[in-house]
Amino acid sequence: MTKVYVGMSGGVDSSVTTALLLQQGYDVTGVYMKNWSQDLPGMKCPWKDDYQDAKRVAVQLGIPFKMYDFETQYREKVVEYMLDGYRSGITPNPDIMCNQEVKFKLFLETALADGADMIATGHYAKIAHADDGASLHVAANTAKDQTYFLYRVTEDALSKSLMPIGEFATKEDVRREAERLGLATARKKDSQGICFVGKVGIKDFLLHELGPQPHGVILDQNGVAVGEHDEALFFTIGQRQGLGIGGGLPYYVTGKDMAKNEVYVTNQIDDERLWQQELRLTLPHWINGAPTPGRPYQVRTRYRAELVDATIAGDATAESGDVTVLLSVPVRAITPGQSAVLYEDDRVVGGGIVV
Repeated sequence: MTKVYVGMSGGVDSSVTTALLLQQGYDVTGVYMKNWSQDLPGMKCPWKDDYQDAKRVAVQLGIPFKMYDFETQYREKVVEYMLDGYRSGITPNPDIMCNQEVKFKLFLETALADGADMIATGHYAKIAHADDGASLHVAANTAKDQTYFLYRVTEDALSKSLMPIGEFATKEDVRREAERLGLATARKKDSQGICFVGKVGIKDFLLHELGPQPHGVILDQNGVAVGEHDEALFFTIGQRQGLGIGGGLPYYVTGKDMAKNEVYVTNQIDDERLWQQELRLTLPHWINGAPTPGRPYQVRTRYRAELVDATIAGDATAESGDVTVLLSVPVRAITPGQSAVLYEDDRVVGGGIVV
């Protein structure tokens, strides 16, 4: 019997994942990954409640339950990555790094060493297993699809992973299944905020970790000072809210210079600095081999962004080399530090980090 260790977060998705795998005849063990436990000012970290919810479901299902303490590695691989990115003026994506370094590397390796044959998670995505490997595909629930966050997972890791929630058409279907099974988490609300500290907003977390930031000037497209900012590292390309510039047309962030502590904006929606039709990606990762130059693909430039037709220019085979992506139409507010993910129909080809 195949032994599967399920990452149980204490939410409904991983709870239903666990129950489904039991129904399918797997030998299932539940595992809570303790990635973060630090309380923040005004906000208690919810990890103990989540742990208890996961354990309660494991007891209901009659399966073994463990906790893996990954706090040290998580701080190093995910949190410091995020903080370094903001310090340098980009907008990093910690969820993508968490999947790459923790869930489908550290958790997988630890589980396999602990006796597992495979791992499973409650992600909204599909994995197609074949004799010659595995591929990642868009979930049936396209509104909740999480493949954007999973594009850096390796084919080898996917071949040892299961994501049964990917077959559900809606979140409500998942909750109904949880209720049918009588699971304690059936109506538990989805977590909000940063991936690892619950309801805390990103700005509050960065202020706690990095301290108060120096004030600086906001310059418009003509180089004229139109306002003052108090934290340049918080602004992201295309941002409209929170600029504190009153009157007239709305302003949008077009860039920033961390060395000069300046934020650049425009009130011209067609400003060329807001739009790009060519992307340069660094640290590319391809799941089932590099894309073919000139072949039609689709690309998503941020989570929930519309897919855009695209092609690869030049050789994309080198994992360490930059890759150029040509878009069929200009796309607004493409942000350095975020990822662009390539698709071929519903299959995830891979992607890279926007430069």
